[in-house]
Amino acid sequence: MAFLIAQRAYIKLFLITKVEQQRGYGYQMLDQLKEEFKPFGYVPPQSEVYRALHELVQEGILYRTKQLKGVDPSVDFQEIVLYQFTDDGYEKAKLYKKQVKADLDRCIGLLQKAATDNYA
Repeated sequence: MAFLIAQRAYIKLFLITKVEQQRGYGYQMLDQLKEEFKPFGYVPPQSEVYRALHELVQEGILYRTKQLKGVDPSVDFQEIVLYQFTDDGYEKAKLYKKQVKADLDRCIGLLQKAATDNYA
């Protein structure tokens, strides 16, 4: 068992939540995560975010679709990749989040013990 939760598992947890909130294209999610984690001094590496998305696709939780970013296809040529749940992906995602929650609770306990024992 790892000491603290793995970075990719942590990122996958947030990516699943972003897809649940229908904020599902990679660069958009990356920007949102960077902004959300900024107060904690953590910048999720772009490579890790895309590896995590790739793993979620390989695990059958998400699938990818492409569409043009803008509303006018005659003007907007930028293509984006959207991520959505597969037919059984939402159930798989809920199970994954449940497993990660148990790991997070263990990590929180370790961190609280360190703070209490050493800084009380």
